Amino acid sequence: MTTNLPSIAIIGAGAMGGAILQGLLDPSVSVSGGIRVTNRTDAKAALVAADGVESIALESEPDGNQRAVRGAGIVLLGVKPAMIVDTLRGLTLDPGALVISVAAGITTATMEAEVDNAVLRAMPNTPAKIGKGVTGIAAGSRATPSQVALGVALFETVGTVVEIPESQIDALSTISGSGPAYVFYLVEELTRTAVNLGFTPEQAAVLVQGTFAGSVDLLLASGTSPESLRAQVTSPKGTTERAICVLQSADLSGLFDRATAAALARAREMAAGA
Repeated sequence: MTTNLPSIAIIGAGAMGGAILQGLLDPSVSVSGGIRVTNRTDAKAALVAADGVESIALESEPDGNQRAVRGAGIVLLGVKPAMIVDTLRGLTLDPGALVISVAAGITTATMEAEVDNAVLRAMPNTPAKIGKGVTGIAAGSRATPSQVALGVALFETVGTVVEIPESQIDALSTISGSGPAYVFYLVEELTRTAVNLGFTPEQAAVLVQGTFAGSVDLLLASGTSPESLRAQVTSPKGTTERAICVLQSADLSGLFDRATAAALARAREMAAGA
């Protein structure tokens, strides 16, 4: 099945913009009118150059953002949150262009104050780099159902998409957006523990990473709840039960509540310009 998209401009093809670009280059995706991307330096622009992609370096072409968006049906903003407003102010967009931002904390109302176009907010996560991202999408006040569907189709090229009201997107960012960092941190700490138990770093990496990857694959394939799968591993009066008791006594549930609350508070600070 082919995904058909209009011409696309990616303003700031850094880590996330570059990940989305890779999804767009999949043979199953057809982008009529091509893809234009911008980066600040010639070196960064060279990294994302590819067949069907016009890569523009702003240090060589200061007005490159404007050339990139000329005629674009979708304008994806991959710049940092603090740069969103100034970037929009420097652009003259085609009237029908759909603007999509992946910046945390910048509301659709803030963007709509700068442009007359329909706007979406998207919150993808880093597994988008390998086509396994989870993206939350929220529509601004001018976005039509067909424009939201267009945004969904774009992000489905790099994983799965959840449509949510904008009031939930900051909360989503604390779960799926920041979530990979939580997983990597758990992998990091369990690997450290394995090394402390006498395994080499290489052995510890195999043990921990393989366990995480296999466990997630089992969860997805089984259609069973994580609670049920945990119970299957946790034999009564066994070693795993002892370990789980220690983890439960540490109040991991409350810890995750506090961690996500801290992330949510920061997202709201960013939205307020702090």
